[in-house]
Amino acid sequence: MAVTMTAAASERVKSFLANRGKGIGLRLGIKTTGCSGLAYVLEFVDDINADDEVFEVDEVNIIIDSKSLAYLDGTELDFVKEGLNEGFQFTNPNAKGECGCGESFNV
Repeated sequence: MAVTMTAAASERVKSFLANRGKGIGLRLGIKTTGCSGLAYVLEFVDDINADDEVFEVDEVNIIIDSKSLAYLDGTELDFVKEGLNEGFQFTNPNAKGECGCGESFNV
């Protein structure tokens, strides 16, 4: 099982962590919500929980709880700038569809 991130995403996360002044990595998870059922959750991590898996990618720790890992295995995290918009994008081979607004997905 693996989760990866592009160089652009790695640099953005490193920048956020440096500006924040603390933290050991980025938590990637899922929550039940939206039209399609599941949505991605990103948050900074100060402590690792007992059920967390840690993936080190380009000197960045990606922390995923065991429940979310089943839905996120093989996912690539990218950071994209398009005109005035910028944000993280997910390429998840487990996702079978997304809602029209792109806020949620299903497997």
